[in-house]
Amino acid sequence: MALATAPLRAVESVVGSLVGPHGLDRYLELVHPMLTVRELRAQVTDVRRDAHSVTLTLRPNHRWDGFRAGQYVQVAVDVDGVRHTRCFSPACSEHRGDGRLELTIAAHDGGVVSRHFHAHARAGMVVGLTPPQGEFVLPRPRPERVLLISGGSGITPVLAMLRTLCDEGHRGPVTLLHYARSADHVGYLSELRRLAAAHDHVAVHVVHTRDDRGDLTGRFGAGHLAAAAPWYRDAETFLCGPASLTAAVTELYESQGLAGRLHSERFVLTPVSVPDGTEVRGQVRFAASGVRAANSGATLLEQAEGAGLTPEHGCRMGICFTCTSPKLSGCTRDLRTGELNTETDTEIQLCVSVPVGDVEIDI
Repeated sequence: MALATAPLRAVESVVGSLVGPHGLDRYLELVHPMLTVRELRAQVTDVRRDAHSVTLTLRPNHRWDGFRAGQYVQVAVDVDGVRHTRCFSPACSEHRGDGRLELTIAAHDGGVVSRHFHAHARAGMVVGLTPPQGEFVLPRPRPERVLLISGGSGITPVLAMLRTLCDEGHRGPVTLLHYARSADHVGYLSELRRLAAAHDHVAVHVVHTRDDRGDLTGRFGAGHLAAAAPWYRDAETFLCGPASLTAAVTELYESQGLAGRLHSERFVLTPVSVPDGTEVRGQVRFAASGVRAANSGATLLEQAEGAGLTPEHGCRMGICFTCTSPKLSGCTRDLRTGELNTETDTEIQLCVSVPVGDVEIDI
């Protein structure tokens, strides 16, 4: 159902005062869940499943203004009456003609949202959506030579880059080097082969880390770069994958003085090691809720949820800043860097902060 957005926005300030505390969108969604003035939502129009993932095609409503290949969106869905939000990178070209989004979601063990989509996603389902975020994008003008390196589900943002470059008629060499356990764990394999066959400047190399049936085998190393993209020193490299792959590629590029040509996106949280013997002590006080809990050593987001609270959150890995909340007092440690924060009345990200002793959070 489509409505002209300008008239709705023009009358919103008037109508909004007449519809009570729930806002105009709460009433419009009773007519149709995609009928909104302010909120960005999307409707699932197609679902494809395999053993390890589910691919959703989404039709955003009138609030959607497009994205840049490599960015991510936050998707909100209700699971057993609780709203959950997670970050996913579109896999489609930013020039997709019908304006729809394609998200491929790996079904992780214990993943509440990913398992829910894998089991229950259907055409017609409506989900919450945010505008795109992130700086992991292709620069303009486009680099002449582009190397894309991915592992596992990290293929989605780099596939969006590859599809975008193909749609733009990019004529410089583009190589995708993708790592997966085996052929069964390579999403989009037929699509990758088709793109390579259709564009003489595009090369795709799939590396199997658990068997010898791939184009290349084993863990990442300099030999893979020499075989797949011997010109990589003169290219811009875009990397998205698990922590082990990211660390290996980063170390090699730094050792060769190429760190400035490497652009990476983190999609899992890799906590720093906490010194041995560090004592977990103290109490966490959630000031706005009047709730107290003994410090368990987990992140403040996890401890808040364990105490029965439901703070807003998104990626759970320190990227989206949705869970940013005021720390009123105490000391916290950033899991990504190990740095301590002893400042009072400061904003912290709950999902990557653990309390060190007594901490008071304003949630």
